[in-house]
Amino acid sequence: MDAHDITAGRRRWQARYDAARTRDADFTTLSGDPVEPVYGPRPADRYEGFDRIGWPGEFPFTRGLYPTGYRGRTWTIRQFAGFGNAEQTNERYRMILDAGGGGLSVAFDMPTLMGRDSDDPRSLGEVGHCGVAIDSAADMDVLFRGIPLGEVTTSMTISGPAVPLFCMYLVAAERQGADTSALDGTLQTDIFKEYIAQKEWLFGPEPHLRLIGDLMEFCAGNVPTYKPLSVSGYHIREAGSTAAQELAYTLADGFGYVELGLSRGLDVNTFAPGLSFFFDAHLDFFEEIAKFRAARRIWARWMRDEYGATSERAQWLRFHTQTAGVSLTAQQPYNNVVRTAVEALSAILGGTNSLHTNALDETLALPSERAAEIALRTQQVLMEETGVTNVADPLGGSWYVEQLTDRIEAEAEKVFAEIVERGRRAVPEGNFPVGPVTSGLLSGIEDGWFTGQIAESAFRYQQSLEKGDKRVVGVNAHTGSVTGDLEILRVSHEVEREQVRALAERRGARDDSAVRAALDALLAAARSGENMVPPMLVAARAEATLGEICGVLREEWGTWTEPAGF
Repeated sequence: MDAHDITAGRRRWQARYDAARTRDADFTTLSGDPVEPVYGPRPADRYEGFDRIGWPGEFPFTRGLYPTGYRGRTWTIRQFAGFGNAEQTNERYRMILDAGGGGLSVAFDMPTLMGRDSDDPRSLGEVGHCGVAIDSAADMDVLFRGIPLGEVTTSMTISGPAVPLFCMYLVAAERQGADTSALDGTLQTDIFKEYIAQKEWLFGPEPHLRLIGDLMEFCAGNVPTYKPLSVSGYHIREAGSTAAQELAYTLADGFGYVELGLSRGLDVNTFAPGLSFFFDAHLDFFEEIAKFRAARRIWARWMRDEYGATSERAQWLRFHTQTAGVSLTAQQPYNNVVRTAVEALSAILGGTNSLHTNALDETLALPSERAAEIALRTQQVLMEETGVTNVADPLGGSWYVEQLTDRIEAEAEKVFAEIVERGRRAVPEGNFPVGPVTSGLLSGIEDGWFTGQIAESAFRYQQSLEKGDKRVVGVNAHTGSVTGDLEILRVSHEVEREQVRALAERRGARDDSAVRAALDALLAAARSGENMVPPMLVAARAEATLGEICGVLREEWGTWTEPAGF
């Protein structure tokens, strides 16, 4: 790019910056010296390939979505929490919000994640242990008691039974008197990553995609500010993938959901802004920053060139980040505070839109109140004390970071090509039911290609760890310590007994004929091809349980077993 283009680009950025709103804050160094909101080539410089880097708020958004960076708005502090019953988790949410958290993120227990009620025999011993137990809309009422859903953005980390949980969330908002059409939040819903990595599905891939398509249609028409899909790379990375695999598989999943929306006749410029992403921030500091920058650039280009998105918002990749749970160690757990801070800083320098920091004891148990506060304060120290909010993409133009960004992008493009080729082999006549990427994703899921690739990467890392080539402090290096055992949070078995008792009481008090009629209407919609969200909402209002709603669909659609791999 010649000097004239660089000068013109800076002028465009400056005009956008001047027109935007910035926070009333001190944008100087600790020594009191002022800093510019962005740095780039000088007017007389030539910089080959600068159009791939560009300016903040400008295609391809390598340097961020907004011309102001964090001077306009800082990332949202969104702490992930959930344990025991809805009342206990509500208390933790109030603590997070009172301590300065900007949004909530709900962790559900395993029975809820699998669409089972707390009194299901398969739920025994699991209720409330890895997240909060939610059986019906009444639990959602308690979960958000005193928390105005019309004012607080809420993320829910659930995929298999995401749609019925969303309906219960809407019902809880209705009962609060909120305008449900104005709700703002995010539902994970990403079923592709369940088959690829996390393994929490209810049915086969096609029925799940049907439900997701119904949700996308419903939100586009009824809750336009709500984000019905958070495409998740986090669980792919936690399963053992490399950074490039995490990025490639996640964005490919996102392309699949774009194809799903297009196949439903939705306008890409309307529904694409409702897609968001969820990434892992691991310990290789610069690689993670490069991954986040490459993600924005790839998504913007594919959305424009492959899927015809013409609005900037439809080209934006907005993402939440969580620090790497898999990097936490049970040995010398206080080291986890340092790991989390470094990972959080990489997410911030990569331009994350919201962030969760893990607690130091999460490798041992659910976070204690003290550990949760330290995790929250970690973000607040980074935000308030370090100056990282002063300059947009401060590492832009670094030889190392730019080459890492290019390398990760190139690796991801190779993966996309492989997935598209798989789709073409699966549907040689080219009559794709949804789209070529979607067919490739389904092929890779059905023959175990994704899980095999991740397993290979995880095995290589484990070998390097056991050989000592990769070092982890407290595990295979610097193992001596004066620290003792931590006091950890333990969920009493009384939680399960009380949840089961309350569920039985709720069933006894509801109108069973209304529940049966609602479930019959849901089944009829499933068979007719109608959108299933409206009858599911009716079922949630009648206090149909999660297990009952999912059970109706299991009976109709059956279950799915992944292929064996060695």
